[in-house]
Amino acid sequence: MALGKRRQKQTSFWVETSQLQARGRHPFYSRLNEILDRAKFDTYAERICRKYYAPTMGRPSIAPGVYFRCFLVGYFEGIDSERGIAYRVSDSLSLRDFLGLSLEEQTPDHSTLSKTRRLMNLGTHKAVFRWVLKQLAREGLLSGKNLGVDATTLEANAALRSIVRRDNGLSYDEHVAELMKHEGIEEPTPAQRQRFDRKRKKSLSNREWVNPHDREARITKMKDGRTHLAYKAEHAVDLETGAVVAVTVQPADRGDTASMTTTLAEAGETVTEMAGQPAEAEAVGSVAAVSDIGVERVVADKGYHSKESVAALAEVGVRTAIAEPERKRQQWAGQSEAQAAVYANRRRLNTKTAKALMRRRGELIERSFAHLYDTGGMRRVHLRGKNNIAKRVLIHAAAFNLSLILRQIFKVGTGRQAADLFAALYVAFLALTQAEKWPQEVIRYDCPLPATARRRNCCRRSLGQNVTLSTGCYRRRCGSSQRPRRSPAWVDYIRTDIQARPRPDGNARTLDRFLSLPVMLTRKIPRRLRGERNESPRSTGN
Repeated sequence: MALGKRRQKQTSFWVETSQLQARGRHPFYSRLNEILDRAKFDTYAERICRKYYAPTMGRPSIAPGVYFRCFLVGYFEGIDSERGIAYRVSDSLSLRDFLGLSLEEQTPDHSTLSKTRRLMNLGTHKAVFRWVLKQLAREGLLSGKNLGVDATTLEANAALRSIVRRDNGLSYDEHVAELMKHEGIEEPTPAQRQRFDRKRKKSLSNREWVNPHDREARITKMKDGRTHLAYKAEHAVDLETGAVVAVTVQPADRGDTASMTTTLAEAGETVTEMAGQPAEAEAVGSVAAVSDIGVERVVADKGYHSKESVAALAEVGVRTAIAEPERKRQQWAGQSEAQAAVYANRRRLNTKTAKALMRRRGELIERSFAHLYDTGGMRRVHLRGKNNIAKRVLIHAAAFNLSLILRQIFKVGTGRQAADLFAALYVAFLALTQAEKWPQEVIRYDCPLPATARRRNCCRRSLGQNVTLSTGCYRRRCGSSQRPRRSPAWVDYIRTDIQARPRPDGNARTLDRFLSLPVMLTRKIPRRLRGERNESPRSTGN
């Protein structure tokens, strides 16, 4: 075989369509398109977005269905920025097919997505979010009877070093220099300013400081303990199906008892609008219909407990199961209604129903946070302004709700999980087909070496030379603190065991493919297919 060389080639002016490579369709996005097309999503999106475009004049922009699909891709691919979405769409033929664009059409760039997002108001994005909820109701995946509420923080696209005073517009360093001038220190050096600021009593209050680039971001303490400018995203989740019924973006310094009112108002309006809607005959979910009387119970943690919030929910006929923090003895003079609501909430917390709902709340709400913001790429936002962030979060939550339908069909909720599932099925097929050809000791997955043997092998190697660790990784032992990359011990065991055994002809290529697959996929294979035993092979560690 001759050596192939890369050379600059002149692009052909005409290309026959028969010579073009066949476009590969992603099964996950193909099925998602089937769901959207069956429900006539593009017709609905064009109808609600027609008011933003001129009737006859102007160059045609991207279709509203393409715009919303681009942000769905942002959730399913875990892309945080609009630039990343535009690059991913232009680079993938399967995503071109998902957007309905041919090879001759240009994919939307980041400026087009940004301009279209600013053109459409927040109400349009809420309408798309509610349209997805209606599809969940048809598929039997929305109940609305029991709701769980919780909030998380989103890191804003603004830095603390850029904050200024609200009264005079001075930066932080200028403010400290002004305080030192009142103490008699003229023109301090940066080192003097740092020492002075370290010793003085200070606090960063949102009433006194603001970021000039994002005036709606608030100084708050993040979940990991850092202090940063952030926003607050609050979810109302259906505790029977895990669907996000309502999501709001609010200032990060707003308390839970104050922000809950807005979120529950939107959730209650959505459930009331779809009350009694039955599921289709061929629905994939188990819910027969949306709750006829709307929201019946609200479950939340201690941060949402107060006399006012519990009494307000009891006034509209909603039963609460809100964890109560430890407080001193309260005075109930003239507050008989609030006292009755708080005591009734306290009695419900001891019931089996409330305890089961609290466990479901912790599972389903944290799952929505993880999928939307951690794996979904929205933990740190790249937009500024509460409304802009709310638009992205709403479409993100709509994609999360669509993934609930896809999980019932594919048992996966994103395209990446679908690829992992297909690879795991391939590994299971290999394990089944090769089980009769290889000895039982070779087709084995969990073969870790003892920790003492690994340490003994590492200590026997001399410094200053390339060594092979017992985990299979190579490192030059010269005192470097670089952490070596670990390779799975079961791959080493299979390789060494095969070298010592005669193997049938024609299986080397199949085994090499088998060993090159990711180790994490093998964990998805059932234990009964692995042929595992209680004992694990030991290594002498020579």
